[in-house]
Amino acid sequence: MTGTQLVFMDTEFTSFASPELVSIGMAASTGEEFYAEVPFPVAAASDFVREVVMPLLDGCPEVCCPADRLAVRILEWFAVVRTGADVVLCFDSPYDERLFRQIFDGFPPASVHFRNVGRNINELLRHDFHRSSGLPEHHALNDARAMRHAFRERVRSSRPYL
Repeated sequence: MTGTQLVFMDTEFTSFASPELVSIGMAASTGEEFYAEVPFPVAAASDFVREVVMPLLDGCPEVCCPADRLAVRILEWFAVVRTGADVVLCFDSPYDERLFRQIFDGFPPASVHFRNVGRNINELLRHDFHRSSGLPEHHALNDARAMRHAFRERVRSSRPYL
């Protein structure tokens, strides 16, 4: 292993009560990006998903992916992004990790490690990303890009607070 590659991931899903994947976006720290939308039961979508998320879906053939092909497409993308390194999949919601694992029937590649970075996201920088880029929130790739932009590693200090 020659190191690790940070990949920031976000998902959109039908509802908190019964989450089914709608879309997934990934933004590598080195700039590569992945985005896919999968067929989902619209009837299971919450009002929020219908009103906010669905209008943002691209719906073009390049990003639409049958659920049974999604794992293969992700593996193909990882082959380009990894370059020998393990992937640290950074997310800010446990739903993201859960849905990613479901794509691989509970068995993601051994080279993929998960890290909840919610506490490492500077919310002002995340907001600034969306404002300055004009890219709306609640689109999986836009949110992954915003997370990459706003990520700040926390450094532990040995100095006590004065």
